[in-house]
Amino acid sequence: MLSIIFGALNPRFLSMRNLLAIFQQIAVLGIATMAMALTLISGGIDLSIGSMIGLSTVIMCKLIMGGTAVPVAILAGIVVPIGCGFLNGVIVAKSKCVPLIVTLGMGYVYYGFALVISGGLFMTMQGQFRTLGRGSIAGIPIPMYVVILMVIGTHVLLKYTKFGRRLVALGGNETVAFLSGIGVDRLKIITYTLGGAIVALASLVLVSRLGNVLANVGEGYELRALAAAIIGGVTFEGGRGNIPGVFLGVGLLGIVQNGLNILQVSSYFQTLALGVIIVAAVVVSNIEKMRQ
Repeated sequence: MLSIIFGALNPRFLSMRNLLAIFQQIAVLGIATMAMALTLISGGIDLSIGSMIGLSTVIMCKLIMGGTAVPVAILAGIVVPIGCGFLNGVIVAKSKCVPLIVTLGMGYVYYGFALVISGGLFMTMQGQFRTLGRGSIAGIPIPMYVVILMVIGTHVLLKYTKFGRRLVALGGNETVAFLSGIGVDRLKIITYTLGGAIVALASLVLVSRLGNVLANVGEGYELRALAAAIIGGVTFEGGRGNIPGVFLGVGLLGIVQNGLNILQVSSYFQTLALGVIIVAAVVVSNIEKMRQ
């Protein structure tokens, strides 16, 4: 409906070039939202996603600027978010603390490391590793292929594997999951570690597309990923949500941002529109629960 409205107001919106641009713009957010969705469905949350993206991209650029081979720098950029996710999972699982507070605090830790490494300055890939973020195959941007494959993979993992069923059970009721023989702590650690691996992919796409980054390059991704997941039907309580719906939530945010940009609407009003959409989505998704 929004696409039709934006297309009627400005025909440029429905052009193939602009539709492909929307997919390219939401690629990083789409990948990061898969990580957020998995943790939410498991009954947790990860507010350190944006900081992990910043730390990963800064480390890659720092290594490249220091003369390190590109494959080694990329490997480091992958390993770091995975390690961060593992650390988040261990702290959440073993401390029994609220995941929101733990990951919020760890987000500041990762952001601090990114600032120390970069010195608050621009870091650059020196024109290397551009294909993943800027290349195309058959006229379709490569990031579009990446996000679609990630959505399909996450959907299959969640719906058709034992891990996915256990994840939903954990989010539905942790005590029942434990009494059913599920290793709760182990599953939490694996979930956060997997989220870190997904964030690593988002970092690769982002640094490849931008070429130059600051320590705060990932700022806001965690909140937008949270918003997209909630709009897509995932709940804070855990145990409910599906990946196709989450992807539609990401698409909605991309359509709103792109459409308002084409209509030359102020960024201030764009923020207002995003807030209204999130609140409306939460209220609508909660109507069934209120009736029960």
